[in-house]
Amino acid sequence: MRIVIQPEAFDLGAEVSAFTAGVRGAGAVVSFTGLVRDEGGSLSGMEIEHYPGMTEKAIRGIAEEAVRRWALGDALVIHRYGKLAPGEAIMMVATAAPHRADAFAAAEYLMDYLKSRAPFWKKELSAGGEAWVAAKDADEDALKRW
Repeated sequence: MRIVIQPEAFDLGAEVSAFTAGVRGAGAVVSFTGLVRDEGGSLSGMEIEHYPGMTEKAIRGIAEEAVRRWALGDALVIHRYGKLAPGEAIMMVATAAPHRADAFAAAEYLMDYLKSRAPFWKKELSAGGEAWVAAKDADEDALKRW
């Protein structure tokens, strides 16, 4: 299992290829990449903050739970921090399992818990100013299925 918290951009293709090459006995690899979304067309960027050490520990716990629940062969989480532009990759997860259902379920679990429980703080930047991104009820509701 690999957990990476970094300011630098990552190469999605290279990360998925390296992850897949390191997995033995898997019949499925699922990956998901989250991007900086500019829904209204006015976003100039997003600034993401975290507490080093605390963030890695929290994400490792989430990933370890996914590995236990779905008997994954491996899991990968990469999450960026710092200032990101619209369209840039914020994060990715990858899961490997003997069967696709487990790989997909574990990836969805990781995404839901990373969105709501990973200690990151996001601020949207636009010509109109700055605004912290508030927690959404829909994100909390998504956790109920797990």
